[in-house]
Amino acid sequence: MDIVETRPETAEDPPVRLSDMPDWIYLLREYYEMYRLSSAGGSQRIGSHQRTVRERISKIIADDPCILPNEPVTKPVCAHLKRALDQGRLQHTGTVIRSIESIAGQLAWMYGYERLPRHLTKKFAYAEIVSPTGPVVSNRLILGLVLFAPKCVYPAHSHDGITESYFCLSGAVSENDDGVYAPGSLIFNPPGRDHRITVSAREPCLLAYAWTGPEEKLASQTLVFSRSRAREL
Repeated sequence: MDIVETRPETAEDPPVRLSDMPDWIYLLREYYEMYRLSSAGGSQRIGSHQRTVRERISKIIADDPCILPNEPVTKPVCAHLKRALDQGRLQHTGTVIRSIESIAGQLAWMYGYERLPRHLTKKFAYAEIVSPTGPVVSNRLILGLVLFAPKCVYPAHSHDGITESYFCLSGAVSENDDGVYAPGSLIFNPPGRDHRITVSAREPCLLAYAWTGPEEKLASQTLVFSRSRAREL
């Protein structure tokens, strides 16, 4: 019987880089295009945020950072993911959806809150794409996806020192009851702004998000709901 020798992995093995995982590069390029093609609606502040996101994505790709493979994790809301992806594929966001599908089996969906209201456990989860802890490791920017089930009410919260934007890929949401955001819409939240999200009754909603801010803020965000709004639920 032939004996096949295998070399065990050692500390000297080179890390997996972004350039080794083209599907992740393609997804980052899709994020770049979202923030290039989406309208700022004449707002200089939103336009500046869009440029910052694009510039940091370009630098991340040039950095060729490490990729830390996730152990795939699902949450109950992931039962709605196929529907959200199917619906998103019918929109002009279809190229983004197809890039997400190519890495969907590698995503770790999470809650992020130490104390999550019980009604949210089946209605919400998010997965990071770029963050200080991976999967694409970078301190320049946080990119991710958030999935909401139909009729989800996501309580008011804010982010200290972080500028946040959501890009609607599928479904429809309202933020602070100030209009409805359908696929292709960009939702902008400056640092410290309380925002509450509600989701339509018939369809799930899939959002892509970007956080920009100082490296120390990106690395140390604690997710908490605003107390005054949390008591209302």
